[in-house]
Amino acid sequence: MSACPETERFAALLRSLKSRSGLSYEALARKSGLAGSTLHRYCRGTSVPQDYGSVHRLATVCGATPDELRTLHRLWALADAARAAAERGAVSEAAGRTEPEATPEAEPEAEPKAEPKAESKAEPKAKAPTKDPTPVSTPAQGPASPPAQEGASTPAQGPASPPATEGASTPAPSPAPEGDRAPEQPAPGAAPRPARQPRRHRLRVTVVAAVLAAATVSAWVLSSGRSPSGDGDGAGAGGGRSTGEAVRTLFSAGCPPVIAMGEHDECVREVQRLLHAKGADIGVDGDFGPQTLRRVTAFQVLAGLQPNGVVAEPTKKALYTSPVRMGVWSPRKVRQRVREVFPEVPDKAVAIADCQSFLDPLHILPNTNGTRNWGLFQISDARLLELGGTPREALDPEWNIQAARKLWSRDRDFGDWPHCERAADAPRSPTPRHSPTVSPSQR
Repeated sequence: MSACPETERFAALLRSLKSRSGLSYEALARKSGLAGSTLHRYCRGTSVPQDYGSVHRLATVCGATPDELRTLHRLWALADAARAAAERGAVSEAAGRTEPEATPEAEPEAEPKAEPKAESKAEPKAKAPTKDPTPVSTPAQGPASPPAQEGASTPAQGPASPPATEGASTPAPSPAPEGDRAPEQPAPGAAPRPARQPRRHRLRVTVVAAVLAAATVSAWVLSSGRSPSGDGDGAGAGGGRSTGEAVRTLFSAGCPPVIAMGEHDECVREVQRLLHAKGADIGVDGDFGPQTLRRVTAFQVLAGLQPNGVVAEPTKKALYTSPVRMGVWSPRKVRQRVREVFPEVPDKAVAIADCQSFLDPLHILPNTNGTRNWGLFQISDARLLELGGTPREALDPEWNIQAARKLWSRDRDFGDWPHCERAADAPRSPTPRHSPTVSPSQR
């Protein structure tokens, strides 16, 4: 892990923050809620956390500035992507090492070598009774008992006797042309087995080659970020692109492996276009700011991905291929439903929701401790755990409003939203009446 430059840069920033804070590993572990050994691995670059929340808590304890937090988030995303790529490479290498062990089993070389011995022993005995050349042209017409008796009188040559009985049963079918019976003439006892063996060998080789070809095609499809059907925009059938236009912008050489907060380029613009095409309310300006971060995180939750807020390979693929839709309720519908669920305090409930999320059902706000608040009423991770909900459910406006109702019903107040409750209860300043200015001359 330490040989990876992305991981080194991430670890170097952590060491810098730790050194500036003046805190020991034990103090940092106690304040951030992490194990001391874990902090050692992060700062040495021998391990990369799979969740950014722990990194955010550590940086906050060290007193990181907002710019440093954004930089740390970007470096973590790059290091995490490099870690995932290294794991995939290790799996592919292990699979490559196991392939040569399986292929020799498909080549039955030992069996043909053992059978010529039986054939060489059977040939003199098969030729002994055939003094007349006529049985050579029609072996099925002559009596089959001499070969059978010889096979029975010599137990050491047992493997050759079953084909003799097989040759004795051949007179039953109708006579075939001379060319069809020619392969069975030299040795009726052993010739059929070597004749069938190469066919089985060729079949096995063909199957192995087909499997390897399919695996190669699949690996090429995954590495190039293209769909097998040639649908470039990942919209499924009828996506509007032909097979020749299957190259996707996010997988091109012009885009980095990870697109994260703070970037401003055409790759970010492509992410915004894809989110907008799925129904998200987002501007397409090429600036990866807080709104894009919220929409990317919401899409990851709805698509079943890790909600880390960065656009790495899994999120890129899902943006092109996932059928997820991000359409939401309008503010008018949200107000109406909140009033219906809170008939006792309809205006205040609407004011709380408006203060928390601007009536945006997909509003997501990260906290300084690495947790998040979700949806219309910004249900926290802790409250989600109490209510038995998930982030995906919290982004459903109906579920979120009903969850807020449950929290309100405990004490029949909005104590879970203290800041917005004070704002809703604050008396509005009266609008000053502007009396006409009287000039001294008019007095």
